[in-house]
Amino acid sequence: MYALIVHHYWNRAGGGQLVCASVSKVLEFMGFDPVLVSTVRIDVSRYPEWFGIDLSRYPRVDLGFELKAFGIYLRLLVGSAIKKALKRYSADLVFTDECTYKRVVDLLKKKVKLVEYIHFPVEASFREEFRGTGVYYGEDPYVLERYGRFPMNIYYKMYLKLLPFFLRDNPFNDASLVFTNSKWTAELSKIVYGEKPEVLNPPLPPRTGLVENIVPFDVRDNAVVMVGRFSEEKRYHWVIKDVFPKLRKVLGDVKLFIFGATGTRTARMYFSKLIDIARSTEFKVSTILGIDADIYLVENAPRDTINMVMDKAKTFLHATINEHWGIAVAEAMARGLPVIVHRSGGTWSDLAGEGVYSLGYTTDDEAVEMISKVLSDSSTWRYYSTKSIERAKDLTFDKFVEKTSQLIKKIL
Repeated sequence: MYALIVHHYWNRAGGGQLVCASVSKVLEFMGFDPVLVSTVRIDVSRYPEWFGIDLSRYPRVDLGFELKAFGIYLRLLVGSAIKKALKRYSADLVFTDECTYKRVVDLLKKKVKLVEYIHFPVEASFREEFRGTGVYYGEDPYVLERYGRFPMNIYYKMYLKLLPFFLRDNPFNDASLVFTNSKWTAELSKIVYGEKPEVLNPPLPPRTGLVENIVPFDVRDNAVVMVGRFSEEKRYHWVIKDVFPKLRKVLGDVKLFIFGATGTRTARMYFSKLIDIARSTEFKVSTILGIDADIYLVENAPRDTINMVMDKAKTFLHATINEHWGIAVAEAMARGLPVIVHRSGGTWSDLAGEGVYSLGYTTDDEAVEMISKVLSDSSTWRYYSTKSIERAKDLTFDKFVEKTSQLIKKIL
């Protein structure tokens, strides 16, 4: 039995790629032969390094494109990739975290069981009835940071104009099973589609693991760590300009470490912008570790290096607004690091448990207050370190496999 796992771009260490790779392993565990499907030429050679998941022996079907620019538009070709894969493989199941398969809906209904995973209900970005909700294009800070200014606003608006021609209608009418990443996304999806998807939190990558011996507070440095691709919506610029200077005034000798990937032209441009912003401040800046500095901006660091810094730091800060999930936050929790997140999105609802497992903020002053509390109070640090591990235990890869397989079995 073949199962198609469809994602528009496999060649990056993102949350969508982690979910699709993990589901591939779930389906293999269930007795399927996974087939990777994409619009772009598939390269999974670094998945063992990124996630601890090896997909190298799975067959692949793609449309042969190379990603140079206009990457978001490739989502519109997902239906063509599915159609090509179904001609080559007589699949019994299709799993996709894409919503742009409108042109093959009838074909899918005739041939396979379809499972859709919703990272975010994109309809909320452009339908007029969602104006004023905070997630509409022009209101959502997550989108505005990346697509709010010229020329990216034109780029994104044109995509939204084309999207309805490729967007499936209602996933609950087309799919046998609908998943989503968090309670926050599930509630928003219910408003959009009238039904609530099954919440399936992304797993911790197998190579992450849970730390057994947590480095104690007293031997850690007064340091704040951030991890995620170098992208505007991560709001590293806000932390450097607005949060870190205030934090230094409160606590004095505090260091900031920001790790991220620069695999695309946009990411490299943002990384360069951050260096300029940091150097315009009074603080010492370095792009490599091992040099005395106040702010470290490190690109494409190996995971062992990031973990080493995490194990010496006292807290993890996440600055994205309306983050749909937040795998970097989950990984920090797995290392027993107290995390501080914006009070929005799936990061706040599911990872932070709306304050049960971590601290939250909305303004820069609140962020400084929360960070200062964790960095200066050992009892607070120990409490939230314990809470991080407690939450991370529910996100292990084995638990993901167990839950996912149980739910998929119900539709077969």
